[in-house]
Amino acid sequence: MKQEYQLEKTLWTDTDFDVMGWHDCPVHALSFDDEDRFLLDIDYMFEWVLKKNKRNYLFRISPCTLVFDNVYDIVLETDHTKIIIDNISRENPRKPKNAAPLNEDLEYDWTIETTVGVILFRSTGFKQYIRKAPVLIGMQQLNLEERGGISFNRMSFA
Repeated sequence: MKQEYQLEKTLWTDTDFDVMGWHDCPVHALSFDDEDRFLLDIDYMFEWVLKKNKRNYLFRISPCTLVFDNVYDIVLETDHTKIIIDNISRENPRKPKNAAPLNEDLEYDWTIETTVGVILFRSTGFKQYIRKAPVLIGMQQLNLEERGGISFNRMSFA
């Protein structure tokens, strides 16, 4: 079984969007701040490792804070509190509303599809902070102790 894993970096941004995937990432908490940011406390799966039996997987997971900037026109449609991300997509690139003070060239319509609904909003982009080194476990989420509780910390580990 593959044991070595080299984390490429501890801060990912919308420029990395095309190489990232959030399928099956649990959302432990979400929040909005007074600077028009939308924050999600997630467990991000960096790697799915096929076990020797070729039937089951292990998962290389880190607790992360995913922060979308300059968020507006948000719609949350869910019928449950246990949110697991199925996919994140973006479309309709355009010049941002209030482009000059934002110092941003583009904003998108973002869609976070989950197993229990959808989250829609407009945003100029995101940053994803890796709060701890990835661990290899047999489940698709960390327990609260492993992840250090619920957090929206935007400091990547050293």
